[in-house]
Amino acid sequence: MSKQRIIAHFDLDSFFVSVEILNDPSLKGKPVIVGGRERGVVAACSYEARKFGVHSAMPSSKVKQLCPQAIFLKGSRGEYSRYSRWVTQIIAAKAPLFEKASIDEFYIDLTGMDTFFNPAQWTIDLRKQIMDETGLPISFGLSSNKMMAKIATNQAKPNGYLQIPFGMEKQFLAPLKVGEIPGVGEHTQKVLAFMGIKTIEQLSQTPQTVLEERLGKWGGDLLAKSNGIHLSEVAPYHESKSISTENTFDEPIADIPFLHSELVKYTEKICFELRKDGKLTGCVAVKIRYPNFETTSKQTTIDYTDADDEILPIVKELFNKLHKKGAPIRLLGVRLSELTSDVVQGSLFGNNEKKTDLYKAMDALKNKFGKNTLKRASSN
Repeated sequence: MSKQRIIAHFDLDSFFVSVEILNDPSLKGKPVIVGGRERGVVAACSYEARKFGVHSAMPSSKVKQLCPQAIFLKGSRGEYSRYSRWVTQIIAAKAPLFEKASIDEFYIDLTGMDTFFNPAQWTIDLRKQIMDETGLPISFGLSSNKMMAKIATNQAKPNGYLQIPFGMEKQFLAPLKVGEIPGVGEHTQKVLAFMGIKTIEQLSQTPQTVLEERLGKWGGDLLAKSNGIHLSEVAPYHESKSISTENTFDEPIADIPFLHSELVKYTEKICFELRKDGKLTGCVAVKIRYPNFETTSKQTTIDYTDADDEILPIVKELFNKLHKKGAPIRLLGVRLSELTSDVVQGSLFGNNEKKTDLYKAMDALKNKFGKNTLKRASSN
């Protein structure tokens, strides 16, 4: 018989806004919006702003109508990355197995750990440690699977926690609106409402054939979820995962313009791989090996990005700091690490739409005709 799964879900409350308030306490208690004032959408908003009906992804023009006194902030992407890493390090030092689902969201698998400690108290203690060390508010849910833990977290917000007793999943879900199920968006809610289904209990009592007739395979998945069933595993977080490329030259090279052009080529190559995998990087490193086999490297953390033009200046700066002036080089390499799939970090605060579209077009050509189809002039 398999062990009863014990899954915790942590979510940093209004993360971007919370970081801004830590850095400027005068914002506390005010309707704060992180996102573009003139154009764009809400990346995050304070609970004070939510009282006016403001929510994430809302156009800023609509925000001004609902909440004229809203305080708009551009966002401090570097600070969000720093605090996210800080929380990740705290969890990594304590958790037996955890998944970093996004910049502000974590799952922890405590299955079997109840033999050694009380999972609920352990999770409460971890939450307190995160709040004490970082100053950030954070909520958690504890239950039998990832979906139930996430729903529990959402019910516990703001800045609270909630455990759903094992065997009580269906009873807990029953009175909630169907929109509380992760993945159920406005379209699905409208379809279900047309069918007379508004609560999760009503959904759980609907025959699978009826749901699949209206929603296809998604209908069957929804029925399972409405009964508290979710089989997704916690995917182990590997901070060391990286993308890199390096080259050993036939003869040691001291020609700086040539070495710079190689760095451009390497950076373009691994950034293309990064975007292909749907990842962003938070750490850049350059590696140098001299003819006597002395090998050195230098790295720096950066705001999460996948853009060549943001990473390349950092690569060149690292190289210039690392390289012994005039010394020929035998091996040269570039590595990107601290990879994340949380594309919101790049899309909301870094790459504008035109730049994102440009990279998509360039990558499409590379996918079709080969990686060497397009190159910067400096890499030729």
